[in-house]
Amino acid sequence: MYIKTLTIQGFKSYRDQTQIEPFSSRHNVVVGRNGSGKSNFFAAIRFVLSDAYTSMSREERQALLHEGVSTTTTLSAYVEIVFDNSDNRFPTGRDEVVLRRTIGLKKDEYSLDKKSASKADIMNLLESAGFSKANPYYIVPQGRITALTNAKDHERLALLKEVAGTKVYEQRRAESLRIMAETEGKKSKIIELLDFIETRLGELEEEKEELKEFQEKDKEKRCLEYALYQRELEEVAETLEEIEEERKKELHGANQRRELFSDREQQIQKLENQISAARHEHSTLQLTKHGAQAELADLIRSQKELELRIADLLAADARAGGQRSSLEGELVDIEAQIVQKEATLAALLPQWETHRVSEAEQRHALDEANGKLAALYAKQGRLERFRTRAERDQFLQSEIAALESHQVAQNGALEASNVELQKAVALRDQLDERMADVIKRGQDSRGWAREIGEELAELADQRGNWVEQRKDLWREDAKLDSTRNHAVDELRSGERSLASMMDKDTGTGLRAVDSIAERLNLDGVYGPLYRLFEVTDVKFNTAVELTAGNSLFHVVVDTDQTASKVLEVMLRERTGRVTFMPLNRLKPKNTVPPNADDAIPLLEKLRYDPAHAKAFQQVFGKTCVCRDLTVAAAYVKSHGINTITLDGDKVDRKGALTGGYYDVRRSRLEAVKNVATWRSRVATEETRSREVKAATLKLDQEIARVSGRIQVLSNQQRVTREARESIGAETAALQKERERIEGRISKIEEDVQELSGELRTLNARVEAYRAELSSPMVQELSVEERGYIDELSRDIEARQKLLVEMGKTKTELGRSKNIIQIELNESLRRRRDELRSEIEGLGEPEVGDANAADDLKVRTHEMSSVNNAINTLTKKVQDMEKAIDKLIHDLQEYRGNLEVMQNHQAEDGRSMAKQQKSTERYLSKKNLLVNKKDECNRNIRDLGVLPEEAFDKYINEKSDRLVRKLHTVNEGLKKFAHVNKKAFEQYNNFTKQRDQLLKRRDDLEKSGESIEQLVEVLDQRKDEAIERTFKQVAKNFEEVFETLVPAGKGKLIIQRRVDQDDDDAEEADDSKQRTVDNYTGVAIKVSFNSKIDEGLRIQQLSGGQKSLVALALVFAIQKCDPAPFYLFDEIDANLDAQYRTAVAAMIHSLSSSGQFITTTFRPEMLVSADKFYGVLFNNQKISSIRSIRKEEAMEFVDQEAQAQ
Repeated sequence: MYIKTLTIQGFKSYRDQTQIEPFSSRHNVVVGRNGSGKSNFFAAIRFVLSDAYTSMSREERQALLHEGVSTTTTLSAYVEIVFDNSDNRFPTGRDEVVLRRTIGLKKDEYSLDKKSASKADIMNLLESAGFSKANPYYIVPQGRITALTNAKDHERLALLKEVAGTKVYEQRRAESLRIMAETEGKKSKIIELLDFIETRLGELEEEKEELKEFQEKDKEKRCLEYALYQRELEEVAETLEEIEEERKKELHGANQRRELFSDREQQIQKLENQISAARHEHSTLQLTKHGAQAELADLIRSQKELELRIADLLAADARAGGQRSSLEGELVDIEAQIVQKEATLAALLPQWETHRVSEAEQRHALDEANGKLAALYAKQGRLERFRTRAERDQFLQSEIAALESHQVAQNGALEASNVELQKAVALRDQLDERMADVIKRGQDSRGWAREIGEELAELADQRGNWVEQRKDLWREDAKLDSTRNHAVDELRSGERSLASMMDKDTGTGLRAVDSIAERLNLDGVYGPLYRLFEVTDVKFNTAVELTAGNSLFHVVVDTDQTASKVLEVMLRERTGRVTFMPLNRLKPKNTVPPNADDAIPLLEKLRYDPAHAKAFQQVFGKTCVCRDLTVAAAYVKSHGINTITLDGDKVDRKGALTGGYYDVRRSRLEAVKNVATWRSRVATEETRSREVKAATLKLDQEIARVSGRIQVLSNQQRVTREARESIGAETAALQKERERIEGRISKIEEDVQELSGELRTLNARVEAYRAELSSPMVQELSVEERGYIDELSRDIEARQKLLVEMGKTKTELGRSKNIIQIELNESLRRRRDELRSEIEGLGEPEVGDANAADDLKVRTHEMSSVNNAINTLTKKVQDMEKAIDKLIHDLQEYRGNLEVMQNHQAEDGRSMAKQQKSTERYLSKKNLLVNKKDECNRNIRDLGVLPEEAFDKYINEKSDRLVRKLHTVNEGLKKFAHVNKKAFEQYNNFTKQRDQLLKRRDDLEKSGESIEQLVEVLDQRKDEAIERTFKQVAKNFEEVFETLVPAGKGKLIIQRRVDQDDDDAEEADDSKQRTVDNYTGVAIKVSFNSKIDEGLRIQQLSGGQKSLVALALVFAIQKCDPAPFYLFDEIDANLDAQYRTAVAAMIHSLSSSGQFITTTFRPEMLVSADKFYGVLFNNQKISSIRSIRKEEAMEFVDQEAQAQ
């Protein structure tokens, strides 16, 4: 074992914490200037090992604290030594032992391995490791060598005795002598007491005879008194039994009344809650009803306004709207007629066209025939007119030229008419296309208007529905506000009630814990215990609450670090006070509950998170619920657990019994449950309120969106109407233009037909003229020509007849066609367009048109919606009135029931008060009887030991006879008033005391003999120890001196009284007859240059030689009682160089078996050292120490030598 490291702080010159690098297990040298703190370094080690710092005063402790030039005051200091304990010299079982001593103005403390320890424990530990108080030379401070050098012979003898451990023997011898003296004193007192007792026993012998007669009388008296007391005791016991039976009956009834009272309290609480809820619902319904009635009034007002508006619209419809109906009806008829006429016209047109074509063909043939006939007649006339061919030909040629010229003109006219006809037909086609486009646009516009109207109607209905939904939400929101306010009031009331069941600081603290946990985002704060569980059966509420007590308000957290964080904020903000239950610190003991049906572990009736099991085990784990106190007490005694009944009567395993009436109205668990219920209700109402407000906001947005869309569609509808009006005007214009074009086309077609017929006639005449021109000139027509004329005449006549018939048919068909066309174009279609225009002009309403909001349909639709809303609201109001009536009826019923129950409670309360008074009377009477019973028992006990006959002698005697006999006996006892009634007792007591004193005297005599023998043994052992130690030290001294001074020798000499003047006294072991008491000192004789010379005494040596001799003696003592390490402070200061080398060599040799820590100013000590340390000292008088190299240590020593 050796010192491994050393830490100093605040000790003397070492102000700052100074931790020294690990020491060598062999020889360590510390160097430093004078006053730098080397001696303080050694003082620190001695301070921990208590070598010189024991039982210090305040001033002495103050002197050890650092006092530098700085303004900082050092209030405490400590020194810590770490020992290498690999050899297990310290019996701690560790490889390192940390020993610390801390000192302050008012404290002086030790710690071992970072744990507090007493001074006695530390001293015992050090002695067990070899640090003997009898041999303090393992630490050699400055001055000790000098003191030893200058010591007298008797002082060296005292040192030798100290090393031998004679102080222990002397202490034990002194203690033994003290005990012997006390024993002699006790023997003297015992002898005095024995003399007194013998005298007193003689006196008591004379009083015993008179006492016997008295005892006979007294025995009779005690028998009589026993009989009277026993009889009275039996009467009292019987009375007690009777009132106890009555008490049990009353108690049973009281328990039943109390249970009924408790149940009725709960029913009353339930009724009060129902009344409160009913009142709140009544007020909510009234509020809702008033709102609904106000809304109904608004709707009725709107209904009246709509009725007036509809009446106005009906009146207007009678004026203009009736005309619309008429026009619409007429339009329907006209459109039906148009359809019919168009169908008839479609059937006539093919027939008329067929007849027209046939007539044209027949007329063309007739024209050709007429032309041929005319040509033949003209030829016949020319035959008569012209005589020669030339004249005829000239005439024909001129006629042909004229006809051809006219033909060309007519062809030109025909071509112009055909071109004009084509243009007219193309224009008509364009007009038809334009009309088709306009008609399509009109149809599209009407379809678009219809779609807009349908969308408007749909949006209007949707908006109306949403408006109704929003009204419902408004009503629900108002109801929720009322309900939430009621729940908040109830919650505050419940919180106030709960707060009244705990102290103010706890309530403030619990609120602060919730706030702090939320602010710091601490997930490990689980809340107070009452929030973390539920009781599975309400009948166990009382047992749970009374078992937990104030632990219900303890805050459960995961770790003590979490509790510290919350507590730090609470202390800083001064927000109440709470008790924390950190789960990582809770170590509840596992209690094995009884396996029985009449003892149920309370934990089994709780529902909680298994993560919090430790907290509930801590509070409820040792408690079981029993059916009654008898069973509860039995389980407490048999299983060592706490028990409680359902009524709250508790039996503690330590013996305490608590119970009594418990007011369920002040139940903390019920209050907690009430608060939790209303807090949940408030949260639910607030959540629903937020949902309703969100839904209302969403509906507001949707209604605004739909209203915007309706506005857009209304504008589009207005634009569509205007477009439709424009399309109608355009259609009418196009129709007129088409009719004009149709007339023109008909005129041009007639002109074309006329020109075509004329051209055909011209062609026939030209062809006839040319044929005549090419024929010879004759005087008359040929037979063929005359026959052809006849044929043509017949053909023409037939064709004319046919044309007449065909003309009639065509004329009839044309007349019918024209009539239908005229009727369609001039009458029906024009009237249809007029009707449409008139209807448009009357403002035909569009479904959902915002600009047509005054229309009868819209108003009728609104009227229907309002009527539906009125019916719905009316039904709601009626339902609410029924509900209000039912609530009023329920309230009356609740109040009636509450009044009945309160009356029963009051009656039971009076009964319980009477029962309480009866209980008080019972207790008073019972106390009197018990006191009387105790008095009887006490009187019987005071009678003392009774004879056997006392129990049966007067068992059948009457009480009055016993009283008379007792009076007679008492009269007889009066003459023995002077007798010593305790003579026998005193005689026996004194006899016993005499025997005990005699035995005690014999024991003291034996003890004295044992002590005398012990003193002799101690004296003998002390002499042996001194002689043994002297021999060992003397032998070691010779060896050490010879090692240090090889050329010399040295020895120790014991001096005795018989040869005080004889300087050549022989050594102590030469005479066994001489005792240690004759020793007067220890002398030293040494020779430095001869082993033969007798030598010189130490007083005759030089200073350096004396120091060497003193060191040799120290080494000799150390070899006698080796220590694990040695501390030498400048032991070589006064040695000569050659001896310093020898001492250094010896230390180096000894360091193989023990650690040496030395200080020095000489280089010889550095030569063989293993590790070196330098002590530094700054201007603020603060020391520090560090490890240095050997060269640095040598350089420092050389500098110090030069400075000196």
